Amino acid sequence: MRLIDISPLISEDIDVWPGDVPFEGRKSLEIPKGHNIDLGSMTTTFHVGAHADAPIHYVAGGADAAGLELGHYYGTCEVIQVDVGRGERVKPDHLSEGPNAQRVLFKTGTFPDPEDWNDDFAALSPELIDHLNDNGVVLVGIDTPSVDLFDDKVLHTHERLHRHGMSNLEGLILHGVEPGLYTLAAFPLKIRRADASPVRAVLIDE
Repeated sequence: MRLIDISPLISEDIDVWPGDVPFEGRKSLEIPKGHNIDLGSMTTTFHVGAHADAPIHYVAGGADAAGLELGHYYGTCEVIQVDVGRGERVKPDHLSEGPNAQRVLFKTGTFPDPEDWNDDFAALSPELIDHLNDNGVVLVGIDTPSVDLFDDKVLHTHERLHRHGMSNLEGLILHGVEPGLYTLAAFPLKIRRADASPVRAVLIDE
């Protein structure tokens, strides 16, 4: 069994969505300074790094991170590499076959460095979400900051996910991951009123 970490390192160097709260770690106690323990805290957006959106993020009255369906974030998963340009949406015709699992992660290569933000990343189309739902998919993930394009204020794909009761993962690191079937483990934290939750996303290759 091999564990493949598909989460970016969270530090002061990681970029967040422009205007969102950057990561800052603070130490209140430190052993090298004579304290008996190390103790620290952090301030950042719920959307830092690899994360799961909660419906409350884009739908009034939607569920918070504490109410997410945990079963969606664990189980058989397919990594699909797509040939899509920057600023474009992945559509059903980008798929040569499948999907072949209930969880699908899209490898676009359009957001190569989480410490060097670019606005022109690829996203997913509402039509693709319909297609995946018709084929029994319960979760979609992507190697970009959002399943919607940077300048999409309506959040068309988020809305379609909510319509179908599907979950999403964003901010994944998939370069170096071969397309194929894995087991996904990426549980969100149980945070009341949170509009998203960071996850430690891992692929299990058995």
